[in-house]
Amino acid sequence: MRGQVVNTNETKQKLADSEKITINLGMIDLGQIDLLVSEGFYSNRTDLIRTAIRNQLNTHADVVRQTVARRSLVLGMHHYSRADLEAAQAAGIRLQIQVLGMASIASDVPVELALATIESISVLGALHASSAVKAALAERML
Repeated sequence: MRGQVVNTNETKQKLADSEKITINLGMIDLGQIDLLVSEGFYSNRTDLIRTAIRNQLNTHADVVRQTVARRSLVLGMHHYSRADLEAAQAAGIRLQIQVLGMASIASDVPVELALATIESISVLGALHASSAVKAALAERML
């Protein structure tokens, strides 16, 4: 039997594209989930939970679209590199970051540059940045 070849870059990308959350469920709900998994409706608990969340998001898709437009949110993943922030600083632009999904600030962005260029930041989803940059921007997070 041969071993399985795992593409570590693909694995890292999948991890970067998701965020782990924790939920508390009552024993009856958990038991019903386990029953559906054991009966083959879902491959595991996570599969059922993801499906349920996607169904709810589909149910409210119009509200999400309208709110994204009204609040001028960038939808998806948006990365801010050091070069992006340096260009903004050179142009005298202060960013108002509003993202639904994931915003990331490059790990080589110094705190001073982030403070000089980011006026406000609102992320519905996940913000990936160094702990120093996150701490420095804490008062600017909406």
